[in-house]
Amino acid sequence: MNEENKIIEFYKQFKKNKSALVGLYIITILIFLAIFAPLLAPYDPLIQNLANRTIPPVWSEGGSMMYIFGTDDFGRDLLSRIIYGARISLMIGIISVSISFIFGTLMGSIAGYFGGKVDIIMMRIIDIMLSIPAILLAIVIVSILGPDLFNAMIAIGVVGIPTFARIVRASVLAEKEKEYVVASRINGSSNFRLIVKVILPNCTTPLIVQSTMGFASAVLEAAGLSFLGLGAQAPTPEWGAMLADSLQFITTASWMIVIPGIAIFLTVMGFNLVGDGLMDVLDPKMKDK
Repeated sequence: MNEENKIIEFYKQFKKNKSALVGLYIITILIFLAIFAPLLAPYDPLIQNLANRTIPPVWSEGGSMMYIFGTDDFGRDLLSRIIYGARISLMIGIISVSISFIFGTLMGSIAGYFGGKVDIIMMRIIDIMLSIPAILLAIVIVSILGPDLFNAMIAIGVVGIPTFARIVRASVLAEKEKEYVVASRINGSSNFRLIVKVILPNCTTPLIVQSTMGFASAVLEAAGLSFLGLGAQAPTPEWGAMLADSLQFITTASWMIVIPGIAIFLTVMGFNLVGDGLMDVLDPKMKDK
């Protein structure tokens, strides 16, 4: 089966999962908002207009079509901040998951391939990291590096390394004794070539699924860190920071909390649904059911 037929077959299988399609639509909208934020946002998300403070959404009494999602306590357009927040959330996911993927794959492949003391040492490091709650470990790392969005992404990336490392290690252990690997070793392939070009290409399925799930976790953890004041700093239009800034208005201007909360919920749900769909399609056992 050539590559084109594989893609067609993959799409047919994926399309059968309706919830995964819903997740794909959500992600598509997120990417669209992130790319075209300057064109879609009606206002600059950072410009304050105190004369228009806490205007309700258009569907509420006192709302205005000029501010569809209303305004915050500084008179900034909430719709514009949500749209630009999509760009930040996408950046958080890409950078954080990339860090987890690169270092997790490196550690897992080395531990699984060489085994012995190397495996024991690396896995004990991973076990120590896993013994600490993810959000607590992220808080510790950000506290050391300093409260900042980029440092928060680094912390989230580091927190995700153990999961990727364990997945890759398990896959490498399952693959390294198979005939095609033994044949490549007999033909004189170096350890580097065996790991990178022979074994790892056959371990992509769990990595793809975990990367999608990890994207959702990264967005949620970044929002949590920003909510605690350790991630994005004002006036950055990051959804978690928007929640923190609006907490005091929970009774008087609830839309300032509800709308960013819905944005976080939909984004996390979208990536989780796609991850579940990919797991169903890429796992041969699930295909037969």
